[in-house]
Amino acid sequence: MAAEHVEVLVLGAGIAGCALAHHLCERGVGPVAVFDPETPGAGATGRAAGIVTEQLWDPWDVEVTRYSKTEYARLAARWNPAAYRANGFARWTRDPAAARVLTDTADRLRAWGVPVAPLDAEELAHKVPWGRYDGLLGANWCPNDGVVAPSAIGEIYAESARVAGAEFLLGRPLGSFARTETGWALESGARRVIAPTAVVAAGAWSKRLLASVGHPVPLAPYRTQAAILRPSSPSGGDFPSVHDLDVDVYVRPEEAGRILAGDGTQLVEVDPTRFPTGGDDAFVEHLAATFADRFPGWADAELVRAWAGVCGSTPDRHPLVGPVPEATGLYTITGFNGFGVMRAGGAAERLAAAIASNQGTAEMERLRPVDPRRFRGPPPTFAPRPGFTLEGGDAPRF
Repeated sequence: MAAEHVEVLVLGAGIAGCALAHHLCERGVGPVAVFDPETPGAGATGRAAGIVTEQLWDPWDVEVTRYSKTEYARLAARWNPAAYRANGFARWTRDPAAARVLTDTADRLRAWGVPVAPLDAEELAHKVPWGRYDGLLGANWCPNDGVVAPSAIGEIYAESARVAGAEFLLGRPLGSFARTETGWALESGARRVIAPTAVVAAGAWSKRLLASVGHPVPLAPYRTQAAILRPSSPSGGDFPSVHDLDVDVYVRPEEAGRILAGDGTQLVEVDPTRFPTGGDDAFVEHLAATFADRFPGWADAELVRAWAGVCGSTPDRHPLVGPVPEATGLYTITGFNGFGVMRAGGAAERLAAAIASNQGTAEMERLRPVDPRRFRGPPPTFAPRPGFTLEGGDAPRF
């Protein structure tokens, strides 16, 4: 078959891949082709919770998420106002050890410019009257955090890239992906596309894809679960996202008075091509017990649906964004440890800058904490450790 030549080939049309195509086109890099065997956002993006918070564990994460949040708000205001809104985010505990971590976390976040403030039980009950807060020992509140409709933002990025000339190759299985003498070649159906630069943005599928071309990375796909519920009295859309640290359940507002709840994360590696896509009975029962005890105002909520998706974890819980070790012209943007949506816009902007500058020094410095080349040699075996971490580094997770 005749080969088509482009400048950059992106494998994966989730929010990260679409955001990257958008930012590459903005910088005049092209032509760009984006491949996905399904449709944009059909993978983890379409199953994501959509909470966007700056309550993270290092300055890089905060800066990248703040960029993403600002960009999502701007894009939504122009194209789809329902796709993003700031509603704030509160996290609380009755556990003394976790309360101390919350206090330390707030001090660290404020030093990074994050407007985190403590809440008492009365203030928390005013913001989220459906909860029960007796025995509360600590709570952090960030008014600038928000919620996003991940698929909607991904579609905005994709349409922007299309208008700028990017081509989307969708809905056909991957035939092959390999290094050739002239670049990276992808075959799918009757199409063969070659590019000097390729970016693997395939989420949990990135592990298998990179290993298939002889460049494995330390990535452990894991399964996570969430559910949509409909309270008997509609909650409205004006309450903040919340996270009860003691039972590790978060809740955020959804459209039409419904609520979205998780976290059904399972800390074992799974095969992203074969996993149960529905919510487990144990997860649904855990939500029911949590709501009865911690959110009695929502205890009678009707389960609309529960589902599972697959995310990618890394050994140090930092993503892999940048050049793949020892692979000329090959990059990746993956391994977000459950935080892909909140980081996607900012991480894609930085990666696009690095590609456009041919790995310029200043642009690569902006990717230094997440550069995949920090891992050398055969990838280690490790258990996934994602989640709404409060601490810095590798301290215990609450």
